Amino acid sequence: MASVTVISGVGEKLPAAFLVENHGYRLLFDLGEGPQPGVRPDIQAIGRVDAICLTHSHGDHIGSLQAREALGNPPVYASRQTWQQIPEQWVDERDRYVLPLKGHLSVGPLPLLCGRSGHAPGAIWFHLPDNGGLTYMGDWSRESLLLPFDPPPAANLLITDASYGDRTEPLVDQIEQIALAVKGGAVLPVPVNGRGPEMALQLLSRGIRVLLCPEIRKEIAALLAEPSGICSRLQLQLLEVLHHQPEQPDYTQGQVIIATDAIADSGLAAKLSQRRGFRFIFSSHTAEGTRAREMLDAGQARWIPWNVHPPLGDQLELIRATRARKVIAAFVAEHDVRQLAARSPAPLIWEREITF
Repeated sequence: MASVTVISGVGEKLPAAFLVENHGYRLLFDLGEGPQPGVRPDIQAIGRVDAICLTHSHGDHIGSLQAREALGNPPVYASRQTWQQIPEQWVDERDRYVLPLKGHLSVGPLPLLCGRSGHAPGAIWFHLPDNGGLTYMGDWSRESLLLPFDPPPAANLLITDASYGDRTEPLVDQIEQIALAVKGGAVLPVPVNGRGPEMALQLLSRGIRVLLCPEIRKEIAALLAEPSGICSRLQLQLLEVLHHQPEQPDYTQGQVIIATDAIADSGLAAKLSQRRGFRFIFSSHTAEGTRAREMLDAGQARWIPWNVHPPLGDQLELIRATRARKVIAAFVAEHDVRQLAARSPAPLIWEREITF
């Protein structure tokens, strides 16, 4: 028998940390912090682990990596793109192991399969075939036009990203709302290594000129350098986005500006949030204590969602396609997934210790 221990990530919007034990080997999927500032998993509850596998580089999945010493300084596995996004000082080069974006691999004695999750550049899911199968999705989305999604195989136990609860609105409708809202100019804050490049593509395809912050420009260049991580038919369009950016941009009111970070706590978004006259439209989760939450509460900004996690319909389709017998709904409160619980062909479970 194998087991999963939920260290963090179930019952609320909490940082990811899921411990798998199989054949005496202890493998930790993700080790995050946030999204509420300072919220971390209980590191002491984990104990020593043999390896850490990362799904992607967002803070709520990697933000506690610097506490790795308390876990015995295990080796860390991630895709090449993810490693490019993680500060070098967080993990020594000798402890960094590169995973493919999709394919079969081994971590210690454990055979694994991984695939692209469609959530962020370099983001992947993991599948352990033993004992009927376990799939850990990390964060995922099937709605991105730029980032591919590889369907995972069948698994008895599915740990899925339920960040949006019972939300049903598709991304295409949200894009149309944002396209209307930015007329006359707006700042669109986005996460580092997130939806920025796709947002630029989608708005430009609707005839809306955008100005990008330096971080988003770097992200587009990185995507073009790793073409296996994006849909091939969009490579030329992505190159054109960069080509049409001015060398010395002047960020002024009346322009549509895509800038990091998503909550205006850092980057160009933070700087512009301190200037008068800029309209802000947030689209990410905005936790208490962030500049975004402060602006929204004061009526100084709007919030229009942009899906980077699965809506209800995609969630149900994944559960059916994987023929899961048990589902762990991660990163959500139980009362926010009543429709999912009622319509899922497999029961949602909320225990902290699960055998499979």
